[in-house]
Amino acid sequence: MVVAHSERATLRVGDVFLKIDTDQARIDVEVEAMAMVPIPTPRILWRKPPVLALAALPGTALGLLGEPSPASSAAWAAAGVAIRMLHDAPLPPWPGRSLDDIAARLDAECEWLTANGVLPTDMIIRNRQVAEAALRPWTPAFIHGDLQITHVFVDGDEITGVIDWSEAAQGDPLYDIAVLTLGHEERLADVIAGYGTVDLDVIRAWWSWRSLVASRWLVEHGFDPSSPGCEFDVLRARM
Repeated sequence: MVVAHSERATLRVGDVFLKIDTDQARIDVEVEAMAMVPIPTPRILWRKPPVLALAALPGTALGLLGEPSPASSAAWAAAGVAIRMLHDAPLPPWPGRSLDDIAARLDAECEWLTANGVLPTDMIIRNRQVAEAALRPWTPAFIHGDLQITHVFVDGDEITGVIDWSEAAQGDPLYDIAVLTLGHEERLADVIAGYGTVDLDVIRAWWSWRSLVASRWLVEHGFDPSSPGCEFDVLRARM
């Protein structure tokens, strides 16, 4: 078992990953996105709803949230190059989340965190202020939408593929870079070396936004955002 929660489960059987998801619209997005993007993705072996079978990618994940990444600076830069290729690709035909939806979700999650005493109020307020920089108009790009460090695979200094495309959509390209470097701020310069110039204030804003809005989901699905180097530490770093 690779991961399992109320939304989906992923199992590994030898060199095959079985994704079990009853939300076929989400799987439709994943399959269509992988067919469109100009970077390596897992090979689809077969699909029999609710199961999607994917071939394992060569190499290993770029790293793990909460742990130092063993990957080289060159590998992180190669990830930046791959992300730039994705963001320069033609837009997918389906839209992403609107700016209003993103702002409303931030408000709702901050209210929940405050009401349940999950984090100190001053930490929530400060990170809510930092996150404001992300709530501005942007030019849409083809984004992965959940570009966690564990979703990017490398072999040496080469990118071998990117997995888990169910959140792919039109969106802010800086969100992808922020999610990839969440908890690994020291690697941002390497990513930028491959990707190109970015607005660092917006990257920091997305770090705060992502950590605030993800916390409730993580808690409710059995994950621990208070683990060293994870979401709560990202929020503390903004203080």
